[in-house]
Amino acid sequence: MPITLAQAQNLSQDKLTNSVIDEFRKSPFLDLLTFDNTVLPQGGVTLAYTYNRVTTLPTAAFRAINAEYTPQEAATTPYTVYLKPFGGSYQVDRVIAKYQKQVVDHVQFQNQQKIQATIALFHDALLNGDSGVGAGTQFDGLDKALTGSSTELTPSAPIDLSTSGNIDTNWKEFLDQLGIVRSYMDKSPTLYMMNSIMYAKFQSVMKRAGINLASKENYGDEVAQYGSALVMSMGDKPGTANPVVETAAGITSVYAVRLGLDGVHGLSPMGDKLVEYHLPDFSTSGAVKTGDVEMVAAIAIKATRSAAVLRNVKVA
Repeated sequence: MPITLAQAQNLSQDKLTNSVIDEFRKSPFLDLLTFDNTVLPQGGVTLAYTYNRVTTLPTAAFRAINAEYTPQEAATTPYTVYLKPFGGSYQVDRVIAKYQKQVVDHVQFQNQQKIQATIALFHDALLNGDSGVGAGTQFDGLDKALTGSSTELTPSAPIDLSTSGNIDTNWKEFLDQLGIVRSYMDKSPTLYMMNSIMYAKFQSVMKRAGINLASKENYGDEVAQYGSALVMSMGDKPGTANPVVETAAGITSVYAVRLGLDGVHGLSPMGDKLVEYHLPDFSTSGAVKTGDVEMVAAIAIKATRSAAVLRNVKVA
């Protein structure tokens, strides 16, 4: 059955597992994301998830007495998503783990750092993943699905928010274009996602518009709110200072998603095992032990209009 990280945490009786899941919940995106599992009805688990994406919406019309309706059917396109493993491992010498604890517990520190890198990788794959790259180890992300779609908006001229003066001049244009992106979607978005520079510009736009910023303190970082949707920075790619949502020649994009089992949602092999971790085992022989953190996941986009993107926003 579908599950969220919060529900998975409630199912666990293990204190350390709760702490690990709590680290993942510091991502507002992951905390809100519902995961459907790939357990087969006849038993067993598969890494393939097949679903029908709604690509043509149904219509309705009036009819005259003694006349028939013109038949029209909603259309769907079958998609198969393959779940992929991602995460990382670390090694700790047993002497360091046992005796070097004055400043930091090295096992705990390495485990937390690997969790943060795994979260960053999920954010990156969510937007930029491409199963056609390299050996096919990635799942497809939103950017690949939205490129060339009916919910992609690219203004002919950049919306220039690169300076305070340009924000004064163009903030209304930005909100107008964002409203058009919202109109492309089937329902209100749950999240607007962007990089940290665009997040700062978004805050400046909302201040000029007289919109109060609502900080979500239950998340790890500050998260603003625009309408009913959260506004969040997706952070950097793991192990780098390069933003997940790229800025090229000063131009970036803003993504909007509606989370839900009929919109954008996550996929996991089994609902109660969203995150796996293995701590170094120092009870056996060998001086250097390995620990790791891993998720097996992907995303599904059940409706073409559950995600959209505004491109050509100038921030630098």
